[in-house]
Amino acid sequence: MTPAARRALEAAGRLFYERGIHAVGVDLIAAEAGVTKKTLYDRFGSKDRIVVEYLADRDERWRAFLAGRLHAAPATPRDRILAVFDASRAWARENSSKGCGMVNAHAEISDPAHPAYPLITGQKAWMLALFTDLARDIEPPAAAEDGARRGHTELGRSLMLLHEGALVAHGLSVFPDPLGHARDQASALLRPA
Repeated sequence: MTPAARRALEAAGRLFYERGIHAVGVDLIAAEAGVTKKTLYDRFGSKDRIVVEYLADRDERWRAFLAGRLHAAPATPRDRILAVFDASRAWARENSSKGCGMVNAHAEISDPAHPAYPLITGQKAWMLALFTDLARDIEPPAAAEDGARRGHTELGRSLMLLHEGALVAHGLSVFPDPLGHARDQASALLRPA
């Protein structure tokens, strides 16, 4: 990516996150980045493509941030799950004062035909898969008749709901430290029966 394209993507990302995708036009992105509209269209082709690049960049940075936190976490399954909540809390302080960028984008882009839609839903599917995978090594409180797999799937879904609900509550400033509260609830959920 050229320096001008990188500046444009950084400006678009900041503006889309702060003001909303629909509220930000290509003229404003170009002005903020110090590039021409022609440069934007030459590099990205359309505003929709800029949105896709913004969300892909944000997702990539989140996944790298989370991978670092998971790598540094103690190896126990419980600690690795709680590390996801800790990472989200740290990320939110630094990068997400208005809540989850993907949730916010979905509020504006709900059409499955939009090129950004698979990225938005794919990121959330990835988070669910991560929680479910991490939950595989947790002993289910009571194994279902069909085995522990069902328990891990349900635990993964419960952890995902706690996590996503906390992200939304954080963005809405409903109450102080929702990610810390969700972490506490996840910790209680992970205690042996």
